[in-house]
Amino acid sequence: MLQYDFENSVAYWVFATAHEMARAMNAELAACGITFRQWEVLVWLSHEGDVSQSELAERMGIEAPTLVGVLDRMERDGWIHRVPSETDRRKNLIRPTEQVLPVWEKMVACAQKIRARATAEMSVEQLGQLRELLRVMRVGLTGTDICVRSAPAQREA
Repeated sequence: MLQYDFENSVAYWVFATAHEMARAMNAELAACGITFRQWEVLVWLSHEGDVSQSELAERMGIEAPTLVGVLDRMERDGWIHRVPSETDRRKNLIRPTEQVLPVWEKMVACAQKIRARATAEMSVEQLGQLRELLRVMRVGLTGTDICVRSAPAQREA
């Protein structure tokens, strides 16, 4: 039988938690008619602005061909459109459509609800520690301190 010390595996806890967050988000976002993966596209576009498919795939940590299917469905459903890059005619940039705006607040509320559930038993101090520890892990893995625009530490993480 294969043996591994899951109890002491940081990767196991991070991945298992991320998986449960994604499952909970999928269930919550279903009411908005969108999947977690599609939400993730919109979140990156909100954070980064218009980006190419390859840049988006890189940020999301998935293969470009996998992303194409997600984007095709989102374009079909009117969530995004592809626009030619002004600087590189070989690239299309991904841009959210106006159709997203009326539903965006509902989607954000879904994310806040899941965050609240996930962090309900944490103090503000613990939440700050968690953020800092995850930041330190990212620095260790990437070699750079990734700065994400965010508000000061809040209860809803």
